[in-house]
Parts: sequence; C-alpha cells; structure tokens
Amino acid sequence: MLATAVIVFREVLEAALIVAVVLGASRGIAGRGRWVAGGIALGVLGACGVAAFADLIAESFSGTGQALFDAVILLAAVAMLAWHNIWMSSRGRRLAVDVAAVGHEVRNGTKPLVALLVITLVAVMREGSELVLFLWALAAGGAQHLGMAGGILAGLAAGALVGVLLYRGLLFIPIRYFFSVTGGLILLLTAGLAAQAAGFLNQAGWLPALGNGLWDTSSILSQASVPGQLLHILVGYIARPSGIQLLFYVGTLLTVFTLMRVVGRQAARIRPTAAKLDAHTDTQLTGS
Repeated sequence: MLATAVIVFREVLEAALIVAVVLGASRGIAGRGRWVAGGIALGVLGACGVAAFADLIAESFSGTGQALFDAVILLAAVAMLAWHNIWMSSRGRRLAVDVAAVGHEVRNGTKPLVALLVITLVAVMREGSELVLFLWALAAGGAQHLGMAGGILAGLAAGALVGVLLYRGLLFIPIRYFFSVTGGLILLLTAGLAAQAAGFLNQAGWLPALGNGLWDTSSILSQASVPGQLLHILVGYIARPSGIQLLFYVGTLLTVFTLMRVVGRQAARIRPTAAKLDAHTDTQLTGS
C-alpha cells in the first residue's frame, strides 16, 4: 500500500503542479476553467486507454510467456522510474516555469485558449500513463490488490490536496523537498523492481541464477509476513535472493543514484538562474 501511495502521490503531485501553474498564470481569462478541465478529462481518458491496452496484451500470454511479459513490464517501469528521477534532478523545476510562460502567452493573446487544454492534457496523460505502468509492475511483483486500492486512494487524495494548497498559495514548502523525499523512496523501489524482473527472467530461463539463496533471513523477517511483504514491495526485500537478483538490485541502485548526482551537480552550476526561475514560479502560485 505504501509503495502504491508514494507512486500515486508523486504522479498526481506533478500533474497537479502543472495544473496549478497553468491556472495561476492564466487567471483572469474567461473560460480558462473549462479548457483546463477539458484537458484533465481527456488526459484521464488517454491513461485509461493505456490501461485497457495493457490488459489486452497481458491476456495473450501464459506460462513462460507470462513470466517474460511480467519481466518486460517491470524493466520498462525500472527504465521509466530511473529516467524520471534523473530528469527531475535537472529539468523538473524548470518545467513549471515553462508552463507559466505558456499561461502568460495565453493571457496576453499570443497563444489561443486551446493551449491550456493541450498542456494539461499532455501533463495528465503522461503522468497517468506512467502511473498505469508502475502500478502494473507492482501488481506483477506481488502487491495485493486491496492494499494497492488503498494506496491509490491515499495517493490521489494527498496529491490533489497538495495541488490545491499550491494553487491557493498556502503551501510554502519548496517543491524540491517533496520531490527529493519521494525521489529517494522511488530509487529504492526501482532497484527492487529490477531485482524482481531478474527473478522472472531467471524463471523463464533467460538469465542464470548465479547462486540460489545467497542467504536466508526468513527466520528474522519472513517474506510472507505483513512487514516482509511491505518491504518486498517497497524496497525489494527478498528473504532468499539469488545472485542475479542481488546483482540487478545493487547495479540499478548504484547506476541511478550516480546519474542523479552527476546530473544534479550539473544543474547546480546554473543555480543563480534557477533561483530566479523558482521565484517567478512561486509568484504564479502565491499570486493566484
């Protein structure tokens, strides 16, 4: 449930941030609410289409094919989560400023109102499509459907609430702190999903085990217990890991973390410019 809530919160927050900035930068424009609401609705419909398409593909696999399909889904989620964290280390905060600029252009008459619909549609559909893939990966990794449902509701509520507070100018905690904390959690989740994908590929005969049961911590924390299941989903805890699972976990963790640090340091070199952009974005939010 916690892993689901973190992912849903993160995705909803990012979409809500875009919507909040669009509304703040386009305030005073007649009919802006209808265009933004239309973009949100179309984005949700697009994400639902992605979910339906994934279901149709899954139904065509069985046996070893199901293991391979699950591995592909997990690895795709790993790639997207890794790219997302790395990209957010450098470009994420600039995105909100770019969105604010579009809102200004619409208000000044240099862009049509349909731009508000397009930008919200793209943001909601992008985050919604990523969310569908991530939730599918969690389900393939053994997450309970009831717990996932609770996590989805909690993440939706929390992300929407923070988005409203941002728009109302009541939240003065910099967005980067939200993304830093959730980014760390998602980094661990990414490594765990990579280890689970390695297990599926070994099960399908595509990868060697490199040793089964390198250690056994079942007597300390059973993977079948509630805490064990929670850690398995959240950080990839495996009581009896194989060598290939350990290799994928550590390799993914170190690779993504290193790239995040490198990209983050490069972004820090332009901090004066970033500070001006942040102040500009904050003005759009608090001014609305």
